[in-house]
Amino acid sequence: MTADQIRQIYIDFFVDKGHKQIPPAPLVPPDDPTTLFTGSGMQQLVPYLKGEEHPMGKRLVDSQPCFRAEDIEEVGDNRHTTFFEMLGNWSLGDYFKEEQLPWCFEFFTKAINLDPNKLYVSVFAGDKIAPKDDISIKLWQQLFKTNKPELPGEKGFNSNIKIYSYDATQNWWSRAGTPNKMPPGEIGGTTSEVFYDLGPDHKFHEQSKWKNQPCHINCDCGRFMEIGNSVFMEYEKQKDESFKTLPSKNVDFGGGFERIITILQKQTDVFQTDLFLPIIKVLTDHTSSKYQDHAPAFRRISDHIKGAVIMGVEGIVPSNKEQGYFMRRLIRRSLLSMRQTKIDYTDTSLIKNLTTAVANVYQHSYPQVKQNQAKVSQVISDEAQKFVLVLDRGVRQLESLKTIDGKVAFDLYQSYGLPLEVTQELLAQMGKSVDKKRFKTEFARHQEISRAGSVTKFKGGLADQSETTIKLHTATHLLHKALRDILGDHIHQEGSNITADRLRFDFTHSQSLADEEIQKIENLINKVIKQDLPVTKTIEDKGQALKSGALAFFKETYPDKVSVYTIGKDPNSNWWSRELCGGPHVSSTDQIGGVKIKKEEAIGAGKRRIYAVLQ
Repeated sequence: MTADQIRQIYIDFFVDKGHKQIPPAPLVPPDDPTTLFTGSGMQQLVPYLKGEEHPMGKRLVDSQPCFRAEDIEEVGDNRHTTFFEMLGNWSLGDYFKEEQLPWCFEFFTKAINLDPNKLYVSVFAGDKIAPKDDISIKLWQQLFKTNKPELPGEKGFNSNIKIYSYDATQNWWSRAGTPNKMPPGEIGGTTSEVFYDLGPDHKFHEQSKWKNQPCHINCDCGRFMEIGNSVFMEYEKQKDESFKTLPSKNVDFGGGFERIITILQKQTDVFQTDLFLPIIKVLTDHTSSKYQDHAPAFRRISDHIKGAVIMGVEGIVPSNKEQGYFMRRLIRRSLLSMRQTKIDYTDTSLIKNLTTAVANVYQHSYPQVKQNQAKVSQVISDEAQKFVLVLDRGVRQLESLKTIDGKVAFDLYQSYGLPLEVTQELLAQMGKSVDKKRFKTEFARHQEISRAGSVTKFKGGLADQSETTIKLHTATHLLHKALRDILGDHIHQEGSNITADRLRFDFTHSQSLADEEIQKIENLINKVIKQDLPVTKTIEDKGQALKSGALAFFKETYPDKVSVYTIGKDPNSNWWSRELCGGPHVSSTDQIGGVKIKKEEAIGAGKRRIYAVLQ
């Protein structure tokens, strides 16, 4: 079966179980400033998992493109990728464990015919926050037709035992990680995961640095491949560090699309499936070498170029900030891997051929990749050429240094993008070495500062649904409408970001705003605020809502039934603003108080950015 066929089988399976298919969210979340990328299918559903009514109902299904920046350093093995798809099904207060786990088992063993003898599962072992998951244990015992109890996972693996229990480090899920890392307002829950046994003799396991250590289904040796994770979303973190139960019990399932395909296509390496083989072929043809000769490097190149292409399709460009930083990092790391394998990374035709291969892989499932291929290829090529100059300077700098300690090596990494392994290789050619321990200390310190910034961003966004962020979110609707009224209907939202201190709003416009225009926009917003207009939510057909004049940021990302927020005295006729949006919002404009525009600037060709605060 092809990847496209497998994806459709999954969607059809849960549609037959009463689920409604929803469109995937953009890779950059339009209504969630709490994170840089969509890293899971549940991100667009947070308000509904917290109790808000979803316009499409209580049972949902989709396949969500995701990017996880934290996995960049892991790419090179048989299963880690930065860009991937997550198969998802959800119950928003409808069914729970008793239905989810049998359906999960049915999908794996009946719909796609995986051998149940090669499946193993994990459950939550219990702690002070949540009890041991005895319900899931009993359900899995019935499904596997076994009377044997679960085994604590860390104690090892026994092929005769199907169920293994772990603590919150393995069987708890939230976007922030374990319960102690979750900020107030974040939701999470215990999990039950499904693993496929690739067997003790597969080659990755034999080459693994863990091969002589005790093996269990959640270890990192590569033998066991996690293919599905049912999250029982029941808890919300409170400001006092305690947890309260959500209004309803939810199910949030995530299936590893690339990993499932790997198994069904009888591989042990995700890079040997039809989602990567066309990209790998470009590299093997270009180098006249075999994949096995340079597998880790070819994996990094193919994954990173794919990720950069998908980012480019979403309108991201390489930069030193936020999403653009990671796009730049992907491109640079792919070029460094090319250099290590003696590939001519100055050859622009190689970049073109790689981006063409990515577009061909997704031509049916994500046709927008093919449509934007030429433009994205040029963006990546331009960035690659810039990095060639930076890399050459970095190498010259390295050659000029008489002594290389760990801190200098890290400075080369930070300034020129030279990873430790590249520095080591270059130094070895010069008969020099580097203090790896000092480098790792500096790198860990740098990571901690990045992590602190991410936590600040996470805590400051809409996830906390604080009074201030809700006011600012509603204010973006007023700003959007005021911009169109003052500047013209060509204005369209390109993105937004809201913290507890300010709103940031990106929009299409070709020139800077005059002081008088900014003042008019601000005055209009505050005039509407003082009119104390009601803000109402309705569930409508998307087509009818758009026909009525409602604005939508990324129309294609909304399902057939949508939430529409109307600002005005009568949502049917006498309204001032209408937008498709997931919320949350104030109930009347007077609650906002007032808005002050602090800054307006260019962020790219034909794009502007406004910063505003509450008065």
